[in-house]
Amino acid sequence: MSSLESYFGALPDPRAGNATHRLGDLIVMMIAASLCGASNATEFSLFAQERRQALSRLIDYEVAPSHDTFSRLLRLLDPEAFGRAFAAFAAGFARACEEVVALDGKALRRAYEKGLAASPPLTVSAFAAETRLCLAAVSPGAGENEVEAALKVVELIDLTGRMVTADALHCHKRMAKAITDGGGNYLLALKGNRRHWVARAEQQLAEITPDLAERAETSHGRDEWRQAEVVAAAEPLMSGHKAFIRITYRRDQDEPLTRLFMASTVLSSQQALDLTRAHWQIENGLHWMLDVHLDEDLSRARKDNAPANTALLNRIARNILQAADADKVPISHRIKKCAWNDAYLIQAITHMR
Repeated sequence: MSSLESYFGALPDPRAGNATHRLGDLIVMMIAASLCGASNATEFSLFAQERRQALSRLIDYEVAPSHDTFSRLLRLLDPEAFGRAFAAFAAGFARACEEVVALDGKALRRAYEKGLAASPPLTVSAFAAETRLCLAAVSPGAGENEVEAALKVVELIDLTGRMVTADALHCHKRMAKAITDGGGNYLLALKGNRRHWVARAEQQLAEITPDLAERAETSHGRDEWRQAEVVAAAEPLMSGHKAFIRITYRRDQDEPLTRLFMASTVLSSQQALDLTRAHWQIENGLHWMLDVHLDEDLSRARKDNAPANTALLNRIARNILQAADADKVPISHRIKKCAWNDAYLIQAITHMR
């Protein structure tokens, strides 16, 4: 248990000095409960009570914490410190390699205060497409937005040799500088929110003969055709900028659509096809799993820091589940195995070293 304890046990404890349970023990309980399908403070308390025999192999406690204890901890725990610990934990078992790191925000649909259903809290995650692990996550603080949270995420991870992809919201000079200063490259979507840059991209793609490649494939019952055009930028528009990319794609008999990108390296057209596609793994590999298997969109944890801390717990659990089984076992089955098999649960947690 030294691994989880070393990363999360040293967090600043926001509770009173006479607290009965150690902070590290409570975090271990919540992570273990999340692996078994628990998703709120009441279920965390029930898990600690009913699975004490299994948890005793990891931590020692006499009486299970109440749901108020877990609720209070989630509300008071500093999400920035928790997020830094999570990033260090993820870096400890993420394979250091050159890969795509996708940035994207995800709303916690039901974690809103009364009257604020139209603006639920969100969390921005960095997802490694090859290792399929969440590397870091940040929720915007008071007065901040998704742009600020994404910049904080970039600061938490080692970008050396990695390609960062993001949608058009994050195509701006501050993001480009943060990525290049961190030793990484970027491939950022370019849309009408940067109309002068769009005009420059379209002009150069029209004037210069691009490197071109196309690909046709059938997947999930539909035919898809994609074409990439790459031209070197005549002059950089932001830090590290070296190329414009245009992707044209068509599904079945629909009208073709186009997307523009700015890149910090002159990719080949084949690389452009691969990398622009890799970004969307964050939707299927992270966001979909959080909602379908860990019920994140159903969470009503909405007070103080609870939404941000609940999101981090879910991402810790998702990483552990991803690495829990080398065989092609569905994540839903891994959750059930954690719930039904003490040895499998302990192995899943202690494997993350």
